Amino acid sequence: MKMHGTMNVNHAGHLEIGGCDTVELAKEYGTPLYIMDEPFIREKCRSFVKAFSSLYPDVEIVYAGKAFLSMAQARIMEQEGLSLDVVSGGELYTASGAGFPAEKIYFHGNNKSPEELRMALDLGVGHVVVDNINELKTLNHIAGFLGKKQRILIRLSPGITGNTHQYIQTGQLDSKFGFPLYQDIAFEAVKQALSCKNLMFAGLHCHIGSQILDIKSFVTAARIVIEFAARLKSELNCESSVLNLGGGFGIYYTKQDRELLPLTLAEEIVTAVKETLNRYGLPYPRLVLEPGRFIVGNAGTTLYTVGGIKEIPSVRKYVFIDGGMADNPRPALYQAKYQAVVANKMNRTPAQEVTIAGRCCESSDVLIRDIMLPRVEKGDLIAVLSTGAYNYSMASNYNRIPRPAVILAGGGKADLIIQRESYQDLIKNDIIPDRLKKSCDF
Repeated sequence: MKMHGTMNVNHAGHLEIGGCDTVELAKEYGTPLYIMDEPFIREKCRSFVKAFSSLYPDVEIVYAGKAFLSMAQARIMEQEGLSLDVVSGGELYTASGAGFPAEKIYFHGNNKSPEELRMALDLGVGHVVVDNINELKTLNHIAGFLGKKQRILIRLSPGITGNTHQYIQTGQLDSKFGFPLYQDIAFEAVKQALSCKNLMFAGLHCHIGSQILDIKSFVTAARIVIEFAARLKSELNCESSVLNLGGGFGIYYTKQDRELLPLTLAEEIVTAVKETLNRYGLPYPRLVLEPGRFIVGNAGTTLYTVGGIKEIPSVRKYVFIDGGMADNPRPALYQAKYQAVVANKMNRTPAQEVTIAGRCCESSDVLIRDIMLPRVEKGDLIAVLSTGAYNYSMASNYNRIPRPAVILAGGGKADLIIQRESYQDLIKNDIIPDRLKKSCDF
């Protein structure tokens, strides 16, 4: 079992994160509980920035907020010098509420509403990443109405199928995202963008998928996008001052996953970028990368309390926890794999194979199948590792289950950054029409 960041086993045989005993955290904050390792988040930011900045003259690292975003997380990203990628009005509102500099925000999304675009322009976001012709026209109209000239990137669909689950591939030809290079669709989109008097074409963007561990996919995408930039320069005299290669950098979840190192990523990507730019005689644009999962994925851990155990002789032993697909839908959604430990029995030897099952009324609510753990009992704490990305951000109230709290751990101190939802929170937006209200007439 691979430990990440500040994880440690203390004298009591308990899992520690950020110097905090997870058993004590469970007592204070309850379970399920998301724990974010603050020192590890900061270290991942710094290592990524350092790796690319050491090899390329003009680099901007943009945190992909969809992985996990809260106002506290936005503050950490600003302190670490990262920009921010948002994909909705809600994420934009969160960033604004945290005081994140709007000029360092990239606004993505394949179906931004006019209200969201208006909000982005009112706040003064640095770049809007345009995903389709309808958005291009709408954005130009809104910018004109507001008397603004908005910097944009054109999102390309480079025709690459990233080596990942089909549900999280985004760069292939048949994708809902971006302008395909196919039949000059992207080329015509850039021509139209250049004719929009209220927009300023700044460059190109692409994103080929999520949880990609094959660096060659990123290298191929970079070369394709630069070749397209060279065509724009040659045929339209249009210079791309920004080259945004997106994110999707995979992380280690289980022993089947390769661990990507920032410097290895940087060396291979930057080498391909420089070689291709030099081949076409293009000036070096600003190189933008958008890590999200890579920053927070391994920094997150989810604590659960064991409620019951069900053994089917010669078939399977189920360990039931007080969370599941409502706080982590990834295993049910696309068969994501995780590691787990018994946080209060870290010094015990694995002695039994169990399946960790959630509490939701779905047969697919199984977080981990067939994992070796020490003998598990009711009341034990299960810690599922590497849950920092796409867990809280994808959590739901399915079965009317309140979403868990999130704490930030570091230096032996824990801070609550998102409160646990209450039952009152679940019904605060419910409305009973008058005709359904209880009558006092008897």
